[in-house]
Amino acid sequence: MDLNLIAKPAEARRQLWELLGAIPPPFPPRVRRIAKREEAAYTLEHFRFQNGLGDTVYGYLLLPTGVDFPAPALLYHHEHGGKYTLGKDAALRVRENGYAPGIALAEAGFIVLAIDAYGFGERETLGPGGAAERGASAEQTLFKQFLWQGRTLWGMMLHDDLCALAYLSSRDEVDAARIGAAGMSLGGSRSTWVAALDESIKAVVPISQLTRYRDFADSGGYRLHSIYYYVPGMLASGFDMEQIVALTAPRHQLILTGDSDPLSPISGIHKVMAYASEAYRQADAADRLELVLYEGVSHAYLPAMMEAMLAFFKRVL
Repeated sequence: MDLNLIAKPAEARRQLWELLGAIPPPFPPRVRRIAKREEAAYTLEHFRFQNGLGDTVYGYLLLPTGVDFPAPALLYHHEHGGKYTLGKDAALRVRENGYAPGIALAEAGFIVLAIDAYGFGERETLGPGGAAERGASAEQTLFKQFLWQGRTLWGMMLHDDLCALAYLSSRDEVDAARIGAAGMSLGGSRSTWVAALDESIKAVVPISQLTRYRDFADSGGYRLHSIYYYVPGMLASGFDMEQIVALTAPRHQLILTGDSDPLSPISGIHKVMAYASEAYRQADAADRLELVLYEGVSHAYLPAMMEAMLAFFKRVL
């Protein structure tokens, strides 16, 4: 098995970043707190920062009560699903699995940070079309704008996530040696890529999104992933999901997905795991890469997935 693409991880990360377009390196942003409120199990800080690319990013920080700081922390990445108004509130609202993920993680003792991706939450009408555009229309406009600028929507999303990670790492309450990332669907892909690109992520749980691009393309299901997912030259680059997953080695990784998810064809999942498992084995970390396949499950966020994520982070962070 040829592992040459990830034999030099710093070079592989540089090549991946170049695929995303003319996007400057992420940086620790200057954050302004908008509001703060005390809840029974956590303190919620509502904040914003400038991303250095002309846009404002809005986010939440949940500081658990009754824990000793510095404490472990998590980036929680929201899903897509056409839920443009939701954004970072996905961390605070009860999902279809009966959990409010950010609150459940805070109750388990984790500091949690969640931001709105481009076109979501408080950023839904902050695209070039302003208040006249929202939802999928605003998302497509952002994609077109960034394409003309030599950038990609996916790269711009990741830039913001990595700036948020730098901010999280800088907080005095955070143990920077114990930071993880997690999310479902779009949030799962954001988590996978952030962990691949930044070694300060020590553990990652992508849920219901392990798309091997070639297998997905061969399935003909292009319509199933929204436009954010498409990076020019990706299939011609020599990179696919197996290299991206493998770049997290030797750090902890738990992948949770259904075996019948059309967004992540099962043939591709097997190829990703074969390659990444070998990379982990060569890194003497074979036991740090785990996959749980849910039989007969399509694109879903099951209670069992949420519970597995909680148990995993408690164990490894």
